[in-house]
Amino acid sequence: RHNIGVRVLERAAARWSVDLGPAGRARSGRGYVGLPDTGGEVVVSAPLAWMNETGPAVKALLEELAFTPDHLVVIHDDLDLELGRLRIKRNGGSGGHNGILSILTALETDEFCRLKFGIGRPAPGEDAAEYVLSPFSPEETTLIDASLERAVLALECLVAEGVEAAMNRFNVRVGEGERDEDG
Repeated sequence: RHNIGVRVLERAAARWSVDLGPAGRARSGRGYVGLPDTGGEVVVSAPLAWMNETGPAVKALLEELAFTPDHLVVIHDDLDLELGRLRIKRNGGSGGHNGILSILTALETDEFCRLKFGIGRPAPGEDAAEYVLSPFSPEETTLIDASLERAVLALECLVAEGVEAAMNRFNVRVGEGERDEDG
């Protein structure tokens, strides 16, 4: 569950023909969302640090690329969202996510976008840390696969149309047409 952000990133990289090779403290590659002459150029990167220590790796990558934090989209798991639900958010706190806290601390700003991927809550009495580190059950896999594809579409929308359009399109409950409270 905890690696869902990397799974989204790897699926996006494959779709965009981005080769993720070693690059400092990350696996990174460049490519295009769409065609090279008409699409948006992207850098896809997965830090090779413990989740709680991703901030310095993200900061180093931004410095190497001469990007500001407002060019950053962080993809991460979220216990507070139902399984498979997506939420795009601009700015804000960590929401109790230690990886986001590490990035906020290293960058000294919250001026970056997040694509949150719902992993749901553990059952009553189940340890949250064990739940987050556990794999998805076979019953959950079909929903997760569909949500992974939807997450890649959300990233494409972010690149091509911007955060507002992506929030309007993807911060809804699939099939219900309801908007989220903060998107």
